[in-house]
Amino acid sequence: MTDTYTPPEVWTLTDEIRAVSGSNLPTAGAQFEQELPVGKHPHQLYSMGTPNGVKVTVLFEELLALGIEEAEYDAWPIRIGKGDQFGSGFVAINPNSKIPALMDHSTAKPTRLFESGAILLYLAEKFGQFLTPDPADRPELLSWLFWQMGAAPYVGGGFGHFYANAPFLQEYPINRFAMETKRQLDVLDKHLADKDWVAGGAYTIADIAIWTWHGQMVLGRSYNAATFLQVESYENVLRWAKAIDARPAVKRGRIVNRFMGDPSEQLHERHDASDFDTRTQDKIGG
Repeated sequence: MTDTYTPPEVWTLTDEIRAVSGSNLPTAGAQFEQELPVGKHPHQLYSMGTPNGVKVTVLFEELLALGIEEAEYDAWPIRIGKGDQFGSGFVAINPNSKIPALMDHSTAKPTRLFESGAILLYLAEKFGQFLTPDPADRPELLSWLFWQMGAAPYVGGGFGHFYANAPFLQEYPINRFAMETKRQLDVLDKHLADKDWVAGGAYTIADIAIWTWHGQMVLGRSYNAATFLQVESYENVLRWAKAIDARPAVKRGRIVNRFMGDPSEQLHERHDASDFDTRTQDKIGG
């Protein structure tokens, strides 16, 4: 660490940068050949239990809770810490090498989807659920959905990285991204002051998307930063987050493709509803 840094005229990937970048490279494309598994259900999800991945598994579980059997899915783990997202099979679905990625085999030609917001919108429209009851509220839903998509990099790649995951702590970036994270929480808190849900008076994909990031943060599940960010001060966000967290489908979706924390809250793969009772890590070990 120095107080000043002068960027070189041309950026290059050095051994020092590579040492803290894992399997990331400044180029796109597959780094190795790897065929993805395909299960028996119409929807094949390749993901990990990060906030972006949880968005999709929560929505699938909510759809199944409504009795929509056509929403059945297989959830295969992509271990981003091990670089699975750079395998050729995954890159063929998502050239951006980020989770989640989805293949819908129920269409005449299998449909690929990437970007969590796009997947949520696709599934909600396909099954006609978790959208606003009044079409006039559709712009509000889309606005909040895309607010979350634009906000997440500041929360995860910004605050979360520099506060919890960077190789060393730096005051300036932590202050910068803590300020932005708290500003976002305040935006949401003020918005929820007189309403139960973020868009159109109904629980929608916008709530699901925002909850996985901001909701779990105020519930103390992100970066061990609840005290640092004073999350208890965002009373409306807490009320909303707890209401979503109590939903049975959310409890199930939150643990799919999860590899951290309590073993009873880790379901590495999901292929059947019974897996939640028989295949969590506290039951199978390993």
